[in-house]
Amino acid sequence: MKKIMWFISFISLLGTAAVMGFLPDSVPMHYDFSGNIDRWGSKYEEFLFPAVIILMSLFWTVFIRHFEKKAEKATEEKESKEARNNARVLSIVGICMNAMFTVEHGIILYRAYNEAAAGADMHSWDIGRITTVLAGLLLIVLGNITTKTRKNRIVGVRLAWSMYNDNTWRKTNRFGAIVLMLVGVISVLTGLLLETPAVSVLILLGALLLGTVIIVIYAHKVYVEEIDLEKHETM
Repeated sequence: MKKIMWFISFISLLGTAAVMGFLPDSVPMHYDFSGNIDRWGSKYEEFLFPAVIILMSLFWTVFIRHFEKKAEKATEEKESKEARNNARVLSIVGICMNAMFTVEHGIILYRAYNEAAAGADMHSWDIGRITTVLAGLLLIVLGNITTKTRKNRIVGVRLAWSMYNDNTWRKTNRFGAIVLMLVGVISVLTGLLLETPAVSVLILLGALLLGTVIIVIYAHKVYVEEIDLEKHETM
Protein backbone atom coordinates (compact mmCIF):
# COMPACT_ATOMS: atom_id res chain seq x y z
CA MET A 1 0.00 0.00 0.00
CA LYS A 2 2.99 2.29 0.44
CA LYS A 3 3.58 2.08 -3.30
CA ILE A 4 0.03 3.28 -3.95
CA MET A 5 0.54 6.17 -1.52
CA TRP A 6 3.76 7.23 -3.23
CA PHE A 7 2.21 6.83 -6.69
CA ILE A 8 -0.61 9.19 -5.75
CA SER A 9 1.84 11.63 -4.15
CA PHE A 10 3.63 12.14 -7.48
CA ILE A 11 0.46 12.64 -9.54
CA SER A 12 0.17 16.26 -8.40
CA LEU A 13 3.84 16.94 -9.15
CA LEU A 14 3.68 15.40 -12.63
CA GLY A 15 0.34 17.08 -13.35
CA THR A 16 1.72 20.48 -12.35
CA ALA A 17 4.77 19.98 -14.56
CA ALA A 18 2.50 18.97 -17.45
CA VAL A 19 0.37 22.14 -17.28
CA MET A 20 3.25 24.59 -16.84
CA GLY A 21 3.34 25.19 -20.58
CA PHE A 22 -0.32 26.22 -20.59
CA LEU A 23 -0.29 28.52 -17.55
CA PRO A 24 0.58 32.22 -17.97
CA ASP A 25 3.67 33.43 -16.12
CA SER A 26 1.55 35.08 -13.43
CA VAL A 27 -1.43 33.36 -11.76
CA PRO A 28 -3.70 34.16 -8.78
CA MET A 29 -2.08 32.96 -5.55
CA HIS A 30 -4.18 34.42 -2.75
CA TYR A 31 -7.70 35.70 -2.10
CA ASP A 32 -9.19 37.90 0.62
CA PHE A 33 -12.17 36.95 2.76
CA SER A 34 -14.60 38.16 0.09
CA GLY A 35 -12.94 36.13 -2.67
CA ASN A 36 -11.09 39.02 -4.32
CA ILE A 37 -7.68 38.18 -5.73
CA ASP A 38 -5.18 40.09 -3.57
CA ARG A 39 -1.93 38.51 -4.76
CA TRP A 40 -0.61 37.26 -8.07
CA GLY A 41 2.55 35.18 -8.22
CA SER A 42 4.77 33.10 -10.45
CA LYS A 43 3.20 29.99 -11.90
CA TYR A 44 6.13 28.03 -10.50
CA GLU A 45 4.78 28.62 -7.01
CA GLU A 46 2.22 25.96 -7.91
CA PHE A 47 4.96 23.38 -7.27
CA LEU A 48 4.80 24.12 -3.53
CA PHE A 49 1.61 22.10 -3.04
CA PRO A 50 3.01 18.94 -4.70
CA ALA A 51 6.15 19.34 -2.57
CA VAL A 52 4.00 19.35 0.58
CA ILE A 53 2.20 16.19 -0.57
CA ILE A 54 5.52 14.41 -1.09
CA LEU A 55 6.75 15.52 2.34
CA MET A 56 3.54 14.15 3.84
CA SER A 57 4.20 10.80 2.16
CA LEU A 58 7.69 10.78 3.65
CA PHE A 59 6.18 11.53 7.07
CA TRP A 60 3.74 8.64 6.83
CA THR A 61 6.39 6.30 5.45
CA VAL A 62 8.55 6.81 8.55
CA PHE A 63 5.72 5.74 10.86
CA ILE A 64 4.57 2.91 8.60
CA ARG A 65 8.10 1.55 8.58
CA HIS A 66 8.19 1.83 12.38
CA PHE A 67 5.26 -0.56 12.67
CA GLU A 68 6.63 -2.86 9.98
CA LYS A 69 9.89 -3.20 11.90
CA LYS A 70 7.94 -3.74 15.10
CA ALA A 71 6.03 -6.56 13.42
CA GLU A 72 9.26 -8.14 12.21
CA LYS A 73 10.85 -8.03 15.66
CA ALA A 74 7.76 -9.13 17.58
CA THR A 75 8.13 -12.36 19.53
CA GLU A 76 4.39 -12.91 19.92
CA GLU A 77 1.87 -13.37 17.14
CA LYS A 78 -0.57 -10.94 18.76
CA GLU A 79 2.02 -8.15 18.88
CA SER A 80 3.10 -8.82 15.30
CA LYS A 81 -0.49 -8.81 14.05
CA GLU A 82 -1.29 -5.55 15.83
CA ALA A 83 1.80 -3.84 14.40
CA ARG A 84 1.01 -5.01 10.85
CA ASN A 85 -2.56 -3.81 11.27
CA ASN A 86 -1.43 -0.34 12.40
CA ALA A 87 0.97 -0.13 9.45
CA ARG A 88 -1.91 -0.93 7.10
CA VAL A 89 -4.15 1.67 8.74
CA LEU A 90 -1.46 4.35 8.39
CA SER A 91 -1.02 3.43 4.73
CA ILE A 92 -4.74 3.94 4.15
CA VAL A 93 -4.60 7.29 5.97
CA GLY A 94 -1.66 8.37 3.79
CA ILE A 95 -3.43 7.29 0.60
CA CYS A 96 -6.64 9.12 1.54
CA MET A 97 -4.88 12.35 2.52
CA ASN A 98 -2.74 12.33 -0.62
CA ALA A 99 -5.81 11.70 -2.77
CA MET A 100 -7.68 14.56 -1.10
CA PHE A 101 -4.88 17.07 -1.56
CA THR A 102 -4.16 15.88 -5.10
CA VAL A 103 -7.79 16.47 -6.11
CA GLU A 104 -7.77 19.84 -4.38
CA HIS A 105 -4.59 20.91 -6.13
CA GLY A 106 -5.97 19.82 -9.48
CA ILE A 107 -8.95 22.10 -8.88
CA ILE A 108 -6.62 24.93 -7.83
CA LEU A 109 -4.62 24.58 -11.05
CA TYR A 110 -7.76 24.56 -13.19
CA ARG A 111 -9.10 27.60 -11.36
CA ALA A 112 -5.80 29.46 -11.68
CA TYR A 113 -5.72 28.85 -15.44
CA ASN A 114 -9.30 30.07 -15.94
CA GLU A 115 -8.90 33.14 -13.77
CA ALA A 116 -5.57 34.13 -15.31
CA ALA A 117 -6.90 33.65 -18.83
CA ALA A 118 -9.96 35.78 -18.04
CA GLY A 119 -8.01 38.42 -16.12
CA ALA A 120 -10.44 37.87 -13.25
CA ASP A 121 -10.59 39.98 -10.09
CA MET A 122 -12.36 37.33 -7.99
CA HIS A 123 -12.22 33.58 -7.56
CA SER A 124 -14.30 31.53 -9.98
CA TRP A 125 -14.66 28.63 -7.53
CA ASP A 126 -14.48 29.03 -3.77
CA ILE A 127 -11.81 26.61 -2.60
CA GLY A 128 -13.17 26.89 0.94
CA ARG A 129 -16.35 25.07 -0.09
CA ILE A 130 -14.37 22.37 -1.88
CA THR A 131 -11.98 21.95 1.05
CA THR A 132 -14.86 21.60 3.51
CA VAL A 133 -16.51 18.88 1.45
CA LEU A 134 -13.24 17.00 0.87
CA ALA A 135 -12.27 17.30 4.54
CA GLY A 136 -15.67 15.91 5.51
CA LEU A 137 -15.24 12.93 3.21
CA LEU A 138 -11.77 12.35 4.64
CA LEU A 139 -13.13 12.38 8.22
CA ILE A 140 -15.76 9.82 7.25
CA VAL A 141 -13.07 7.53 5.83
CA LEU A 142 -10.79 8.07 8.84
CA GLY A 143 -13.68 7.29 11.17
CA ASN A 144 -14.24 4.00 9.37
CA ILE A 145 -10.63 2.89 9.74
CA THR A 146 -10.00 4.20 13.27
CA THR A 147 -11.76 1.18 14.73
CA LYS A 148 -9.17 -1.06 13.06
CA THR A 149 -6.22 0.37 14.99
CA ARG A 150 -4.61 -1.43 17.89
CA LYS A 151 -3.17 0.23 20.97
CA ASN A 152 -0.19 2.41 19.99
CA ARG A 153 1.23 5.90 20.50
CA ILE A 154 1.02 7.14 16.91
CA VAL A 155 -2.47 6.67 15.45
CA GLY A 156 -5.92 6.64 17.05
CA VAL A 157 -7.29 8.30 20.19
CA ARG A 158 -4.07 8.33 22.22
CA LEU A 159 -4.96 9.37 25.75
CA ALA A 160 -3.67 7.93 29.01
CA TRP A 161 -7.24 6.81 29.72
CA SER A 162 -7.79 5.17 26.33
CA MET A 163 -4.39 3.45 26.45
CA TYR A 164 -4.98 1.92 29.88
CA ASN A 165 -5.71 -1.47 28.33
CA ASP A 166 -7.06 -3.07 25.15
CA ASN A 167 -10.66 -2.67 26.30
CA THR A 168 -10.45 1.07 26.96
CA TRP A 169 -8.63 1.51 23.64
CA ARG A 170 -11.25 -0.41 21.70
CA LYS A 171 -14.25 1.35 23.27
CA THR A 172 -12.76 4.84 23.06
CA ASN A 173 -11.64 4.51 19.45
CA ARG A 174 -14.94 2.97 18.40
CA PHE A 175 -16.78 5.92 19.94
CA GLY A 176 -14.24 8.35 18.48
CA ALA A 177 -14.82 6.84 15.04
CA ILE A 178 -18.54 7.54 15.28
CA VAL A 179 -17.86 11.14 16.32
CA LEU A 180 -15.42 11.63 13.43
CA MET A 181 -17.92 10.31 10.91
CA LEU A 182 -20.67 12.56 12.28
CA VAL A 183 -18.39 15.59 12.03
CA GLY A 184 -17.54 14.50 8.48
CA VAL A 185 -21.20 14.30 7.50
CA ILE A 186 -21.84 17.75 9.01
CA SER A 187 -18.87 19.13 7.08
CA VAL A 188 -20.04 17.71 3.75
CA LEU A 189 -23.60 18.95 4.23
CA THR A 190 -22.63 22.46 5.31
CA GLY A 191 -20.09 22.69 2.50
CA LEU A 192 -22.73 21.77 -0.06
CA LEU A 193 -25.71 23.63 1.35
CA LEU A 194 -24.49 26.84 2.97
CA GLU A 195 -24.07 29.91 0.79
CA THR A 196 -21.03 31.19 2.72
CA PRO A 197 -18.12 28.71 2.62
CA ALA A 198 -16.33 30.57 5.42
CA VAL A 199 -19.21 29.69 7.74
CA SER A 200 -18.86 26.04 6.69
CA VAL A 201 -15.19 26.09 7.65
CA LEU A 202 -16.01 27.62 11.03
CA ILE A 203 -18.69 25.01 11.64
CA LEU A 204 -16.21 22.27 10.75
CA LEU A 205 -13.61 23.63 13.19
CA GLY A 206 -16.25 24.06 15.89
CA ALA A 207 -17.57 20.54 15.36
CA LEU A 208 -14.04 19.12 15.53
CA LEU A 209 -13.38 20.96 18.78
CA LEU A 210 -16.66 19.85 20.32
CA GLY A 211 -16.11 16.30 19.09
CA THR A 212 -12.66 16.23 20.66
CA VAL A 213 -14.03 17.34 24.02
CA ILE A 214 -16.78 14.70 23.88
CA ILE A 215 -14.25 11.97 23.02
CA VAL A 216 -12.01 12.98 25.93
CA ILE A 217 -14.96 12.89 28.35
CA TYR A 218 -16.02 9.49 27.04
CA ALA A 219 -12.46 8.14 27.32
CA HIS A 220 -12.39 9.13 30.99
CA LYS A 221 -15.80 7.52 31.55
CA VAL A 222 -14.64 4.23 30.01
CA TYR A 223 -11.43 4.34 32.05
CA VAL A 224 -13.33 4.83 35.33
CA GLU A 225 -15.69 1.99 34.45
CA GLU A 226 -12.75 -0.29 33.69
CA ILE A 227 -11.06 0.53 37.01
CA ASP A 228 -14.31 -0.15 38.88
CA LEU A 229 -14.72 -3.45 37.05
CA GLU A 230 -11.20 -4.53 37.96
CA LYS A 231 -11.81 -3.66 41.59
CA HIS A 232 -14.96 -5.76 41.68
CA GLU A 233 -13.19 -8.70 40.05
CA THR A 234 -10.42 -8.66 42.67
CA MET A 235 -12.84 -8.48 45.61
